Amino acid sequence: MTEKTRVAVLYGGRSGEHEVSLRSAASVVRHLDRTRFEVIPVSIDKAGRWQRHDLRRIEQTGDESLSIPPESPEVRLAQGSGEGSGGRAAVVGLDGDRARTEIDVVFPVLHGPLCEDGTLQGLLELTETAYVGSGVMASAVGMDKDVTKRLAGLAGIPIAPYRAFTRRAYERGAVSLDEIAATLSLPVFVKPCNMGSSVGIHKVKDWAALPAALADAFRYDVKVLVEQGIDAREIEVAVLDGDPPFVSVASELNPQGHHDFYSYAAKYLDPEGASVDLPAGISPEQMERVRGLALQAFEALECSGLARVDFFLDRQSGAFTLNEVNTLPGFTSISMYPKMMEASGVSYPELLTRLVDLALDRHRTRRDLKREFAD
Repeated sequence: MTEKTRVAVLYGGRSGEHEVSLRSAASVVRHLDRTRFEVIPVSIDKAGRWQRHDLRRIEQTGDESLSIPPESPEVRLAQGSGEGSGGRAAVVGLDGDRARTEIDVVFPVLHGPLCEDGTLQGLLELTETAYVGSGVMASAVGMDKDVTKRLAGLAGIPIAPYRAFTRRAYERGAVSLDEIAATLSLPVFVKPCNMGSSVGIHKVKDWAALPAALADAFRYDVKVLVEQGIDAREIEVAVLDGDPPFVSVASELNPQGHHDFYSYAAKYLDPEGASVDLPAGISPEQMERVRGLALQAFEALECSGLARVDFFLDRQSGAFTLNEVNTLPGFTSISMYPKMMEASGVSYPELLTRLVDLALDRHRTRRDLKREFAD
């Protein structure tokens, strides 16, 4: 009998998207192929504590979110001792519980800062752990909307006009709100540079409201951007790594009239917050164009594994501009990445299997690289 691959599903995290992660993880755990994988739930709570959980217990609830039972044992990640599937890591108990559980790969189902911004990926690299998704650099770049747009612009991918600046520069008066008003036109969007799920984003229709929007955005990050608002449709594309990468059909998000834009509330709190056209109601030429731009962005940021690439489609000009690249997109029951893949012929269980296989292949390739000078 073939030994199952041990997949540690890592969820929770210390970001403002903690609750979204709990919902994503529930879907991933539910759809992982149990004939191939042994699932090991590991959470990070809002205080940063790592815990391992009994899979049967957290599945018994049947909730849309994966729970974090507080009495579960605290653990840490360590280098493994076996060779397994390309070299294993281990989950090791604390507080006198020295039990070790060897794992083959970590599936991080986390969103936001300290989760998908390269920090977690750096820890996984240090412990030589195979993991799903992009590496340190692409994760950090994809999380930073400003740096994403800079690299995209260098790659020839259209971006909307914007200004980005730090809280320090803003507080010392180095940023002129009058200059922003002179170079951008209303409406504008104020966004924390390192945040997802539309947390901390404001649509500003009156320049008098800009300072309050900036103050709120600075609650979530030390750098924000003010981006030109566009009368646009919201188009998303899913990219799955491979040789060659697989690019899904595009979808279109349609926030309902009572939401000014596709906000956090529209995404996760309001069941009637938005409707989705999948595939998007765009011409074949536009579909080909946006899929090509999505792949171009994926490669420009040197992403691995998966990414959801979001665009705006200008209603007047028909031009696409890049919004952002999500290197660990949502995997909830209503999340667009798995839905776009399914609409393109890749089922949810098959998608998860391919992501795990890609992670193991990437890990084996990187382990074979020389770290010392070899004549």
